Amino acid sequence: RRQKKTASHAVTELENTKDSSHAGKPLYCPSHPTEQLKLFCEQCDQPVCQHCIVDRHRHHRCDFTSNVIHRHGDALRELLKSTQQHVGTVEGVLSQIDDMGSAVHSRTEAVATEICLFASGYVKAIEEHRDRLLKQLEDLKVQKENLLHLQKAQLQQLLLDMRTGVEFAEHLLMSGSDLEILITKGVVMSRLAKLNSVVYNTHPSVDDRIQFSPQERAGQCCGYEVFGAILNKVVDPARCTLHGEDLHSACQNQLTGFTLLFNNTRGERMRQGGEAVQVTITHKEKVDCSVKPTVCDNGDGTYHISYSPEEPGLYAVCVYVKGQHVKGSPFTLMVRSKFRKHQGVFHCCAFCSSGGQKAARCACGGTMPGGYQGCGHGHKGHPGSPHWSCCGQVKQSSECLGGPPSDTSQRSLLRTVAL
Repeated sequence: RRQKKTASHAVTELENTKDSSHAGKPLYCPSHPTEQLKLFCEQCDQPVCQHCIVDRHRHHRCDFTSNVIHRHGDALRELLKSTQQHVGTVEGVLSQIDDMGSAVHSRTEAVATEICLFASGYVKAIEEHRDRLLKQLEDLKVQKENLLHLQKAQLQQLLLDMRTGVEFAEHLLMSGSDLEILITKGVVMSRLAKLNSVVYNTHPSVDDRIQFSPQERAGQCCGYEVFGAILNKVVDPARCTLHGEDLHSACQNQLTGFTLLFNNTRGERMRQGGEAVQVTITHKEKVDCSVKPTVCDNGDGTYHISYSPEEPGLYAVCVYVKGQHVKGSPFTLMVRSKFRKHQGVFHCCAFCSSGGQKAARCACGGTMPGGYQGCGHGHKGHPGSPHWSCCGQVKQSSECLGGPPSDTSQRSLLRTVAL
């Protein structure tokens, strides 16, 4: 009934058929109804009667059915046995198919549960990322507004001071006597000069450039990778930092400088420039003595400030971003009078440059307890890197920090020589 060709056929048990009573009765030849089928034609592989042998099977090899039944029966039994094995195999496969169907059903339900959990977690992560982005946007708006309010308040106070100074100066010039003008001239000029020297931004300290990028990777959220970020981040002057080896020291008539690094309100590195940076370098003791610096925007969130001081002494350095001091500003700069050249030898240690003399002593104070024992660079007073023998400076292109040059033989037992 499973086959398409026999699905509509009637099926009856063998023992219930009417023809079952004919089992064991002789069978007659279809071509000769009066003759029994007692012979078997090997060539045609079918039972025949005596008349068939004489007629159509004359030259065929034939024998009685009782003589060939054992041979054909054995072949049929072998084939039957093989078929039965296939029946068992097919039944086993059908059983496996049924089991696999149940397993597929169970696994499908389990995977559906996993998908629901994943989707639920993903939705939660996206919602949390959304809330985080909205919070960043709100913080960005508040900071921009605060910077604008601060700039506005500072400019309003500066405007009030300027108007007061201007009104007082105008009133003095129009209504004051010659003596009054001469007496108050110094104070008024000092006040006006101070107002004129105030550094302020001529444009709004922030802009309205706020963009959202859906394709931007935003890291992990609740264990899921999320996308979407706010591109514009506001630079925070209080988090901007200054870097440089010669940040607090310089030499007269020598070009030097330092680097300003931009950071946003979260302390993260800014990767773009374009901001307004003002730098003032004024002498602390001499009036009208200042250094004009050069500010170079590198376009990657860093600014290089270079300058060349003409007068020695102490200077006050102020670095402003959007009219606000950066972190570490203002700071003091010491400008030395002239560049002092090194009088010694730039070497790894005095013991190497002296050819391994046990009694060698470096002018910077380095000694080796117990005498020379091989250049291990771990002796007392060794800076840990190649240095100048006269002052111990580890930078080859540096200024000598030692005292006045003197005879090397008076400072050490042996003269330091270059190999």
